Amino acid sequence: MSVSLDSALPERRATRRSFDRATGFDDASFVHDETRGRLLERLGLFDLEPRVAVDLGCATGRGALALATRYPAARVLALDSSTGMLRAARERCAAAPSVTALGGDAERLPLRSRSVQLVLANLVLPWCRPSILFTEAARVLEEGGLLLFATLGPDSLRELRAAWGAADSALHVHAAFELHDIGDAALAAGLAEPVVDVDRVEVTYSSVASLVQDLRSCAAVNVAAGRRRGLTSPRRWRAFERSLVARGDGARFAITVELVLGQAWGRGPRPTRRGEATEIAVPLGSLRRPARGNR
Repeated sequence: MSVSLDSALPERRATRRSFDRATGFDDASFVHDETRGRLLERLGLFDLEPRVAVDLGCATGRGALALATRYPAARVLALDSSTGMLRAARERCAAAPSVTALGGDAERLPLRSRSVQLVLANLVLPWCRPSILFTEAARVLEEGGLLLFATLGPDSLRELRAAWGAADSALHVHAAFELHDIGDAALAAGLAEPVVDVDRVEVTYSSVASLVQDLRSCAAVNVAAGRRRGLTSPRRWRAFERSLVARGDGARFAITVELVLGQAWGRGPRPTRRGEATEIAVPLGSLRRPARGNR
């Protein structure tokens, strides 16, 4: 089936609704937790002293709280377009006076140009157009400011795509961008020295119901603009379930998650890596080995 890019991209209003309804987010956000941890580890490689740091697409505020702990002198903005996520972030960060929860769209940031030294964008790119988000990050970052981001690659949920392909020809998983497209988009947006790495993890499940519960709890539902708007028939759902389970060993089946982690800089001089006498462009090193998780 051939679909246009606009049809395959997430619909913004539906995305916001799905996050508003994701009341069990923290219980199912193990992928978010993994990528956030990897991004935060990278901060230790640089001598950054941000005055303003942004947790973009903050969800329930775990990233904002971690930034406030790492940079106690910084003002940390926990920014999200979902009122449900912002409510949870305010509750989590209530005891951290340097954190401010702020409603706003990642594609139209409510921030002044050149006013930020650090942007953490953990798994917000899957819900946006990368070119627009990168353009906004380039606008708000001070010269030498750092953008750290994590997103999902096109191999993510490939088992779901294949299983749905056995059931019907509709669009059930929205688009993900290739690594080179992400790097090109960052450069075209005005960011400097983008570095993008990839890793893959597998999460195994014992039932389709537990997979669906995790996806719904962390708002990873089908919000593609070109999705079928009606209900899925029992016949199509059973065909999907049979195809997905058949890909396992009879007791469990695996779901692939392709993790894409990257960095880019605001135009201008940037801080050197710790221990370096001169400024050079160096990738941040290899990621961990692929992990296997069980759900």
